[in-house]
Amino acid sequence: TDNYSQGSSSHTYWNYAMFTWAFCPIMTLIITLIEMFKLDIPLNLFCMDWPDFTTGVAMSSSLMTLSVAIIYANFYACKKCIYAWVVSAFAFLSAVVYIIEVLKDKLLDKKKGSYLAALPGFWKVLEAFVSCIIFISLSGYHGKPALIMCVIAYIIPFPIIPLIIATNILKKLKSCLPFNLDRFVFIFLVISIVLYVFAAIMWPIFTFRNNPRPSECPGSYCIWAIEFIVAFMTYVNLILFIIDLVFTLCGICDFKRPLTTFTHHKSQSITQVPIQHSD
Repeated sequence: TDNYSQGSSSHTYWNYAMFTWAFCPIMTLIITLIEMFKLDIPLNLFCMDWPDFTTGVAMSSSLMTLSVAIIYANFYACKKCIYAWVVSAFAFLSAVVYIIEVLKDKLLDKKKGSYLAALPGFWKVLEAFVSCIIFISLSGYHGKPALIMCVIAYIIPFPIIPLIIATNILKKLKSCLPFNLDRFVFIFLVISIVLYVFAAIMWPIFTFRNNPRPSECPGSYCIWAIEFIVAFMTYVNLILFIIDLVFTLCGICDFKRPLTTFTHHKSQSITQVPIQHSD
């Protein structure tokens, strides 16, 4: 349990915080330089939806910085840890700025977006984010085959999500695919739901059976509480995958088509009504 002690820099939460504070500013700097030198114009013209990409980066950065602000305050801040509170405060301010950027893109600039700024990409960003929280919280599965199977169930869908996102952003790549991407996403979501249903059943059973919450279990360095985070986030991601599947199925079936057909036939019937002339 030493790796979970408050202030430890060896835990995955610390590594996640360091990665976030490096990744988000670097991506912001890259986007700023590209737009400063007008390189986004050829990128948007030839290979990718640039406004959609920038909105997606802002959305991901807001989730990452907000989660780091909460995690760092919970695990590394204490009554005498002034610097830890300052770091948490600035992380929270960064999250607020990124959230404002997302709202600005959606409400003020009215960027519709082709994928990341729309619902399909929004679900994928959330699924990837929740998966990351699960990965950095995994513990206590060593030597337990059932829990190792759960870890495998978490791992299988994760690398496919960024591939789906990248393929939808890169317009030229998507047009060159020899298969229908929406149907591939549908199959992927069905498999992901099956895997997460398995994990949602097995992880709580083999983690919490005959293992009640200890009487002294602070949220900042209690393995039981961290294992509970894994179980909770498993159900969250399962719900996200189900919602994503419903929206994907609606897109494949194109439920708006019957309404269009009905309107078309109705307009034809109206135009075919004979006009009676009065004598």
